[in-house]
Amino acid sequence: MSDNHTHVQEFFGARAAGWDSKFPDDGPAYASAVADLGLRSGDRVLDAGCGTGRALPPLRAAVGPSGVVVGVDLTPAMLEAAVQAGRDHDGHLLLADVAALPLRTESLDAVFGAGLISHLHRPAENLRELARVVRPGGTLALFHPIGRAALAARQGRQITPDDLRAEDNLRPMLAGSGWRMTSYVDEDARFLALAVREG
Repeated sequence: MSDNHTHVQEFFGARAAGWDSKFPDDGPAYASAVADLGLRSGDRVLDAGCGTGRALPPLRAAVGPSGVVVGVDLTPAMLEAAVQAGRDHDGHLLLADVAALPLRTESLDAVFGAGLISHLHRPAENLRELARVVRPGGTLALFHPIGRAALAARQGRQITPDDLRAEDNLRPMLAGSGWRMTSYVDEDARFLALAVREG
C-alpha cells in the first residue's frame, strides 16, 4: 500500500465514527446531485469513495429494486460506519481502491463521486479507471455539498489556480481520461461537475 493510501485511511479512519453527525444537513444536497445524474430504474451505479454511504439511499431510490448499487471505499472504518447506519441494505459495499476497481469493463451506467477528486492519488489515471468500468454514454457526477470557495474558507485556506476542481483544470483532465464534461456548477451551496463517457 502506498503512503498516500495509508494517509487517506488514517485521515478518514480517525473521522469515520463522527462523520455523519458532523455534516447532518447534507442529505438533500446528495439527493439533488443524484437526481442530476439522470439514473433510470434498473441502472447499475458505483459510488466511488462512498465513505459512510450517504449517497447510497438516493442512488438506490433512483435505480429501484432491479438496479445495482455498489459502494467502494479504501477505509474499513468508513464502510463499518455505513453498515452501522444500515446503508449496506441500499448497496453492495466493497473495500477497494478506485485506482484498481474489482469490476468488469463497461459494466456500469454511472459513477457518483462525492468529495472524491481531492483525495485521488493520480487523478487523471484514476478517472480513466472510472471510465473503464462505465459503458459509452454513461455518466459521471463529481460532487461536493459545498463549493470550492466555501470549502476553502472552512479549511482556512485560499483557492489556488492549480485546484483540480477548477473548471479550466477539470475539463481537460476529464477529456484526457475518457470523459466529456457536460455541466459545471460551483456555488457556495454545491459543487457538481457532470460528464459523459466518450465512446
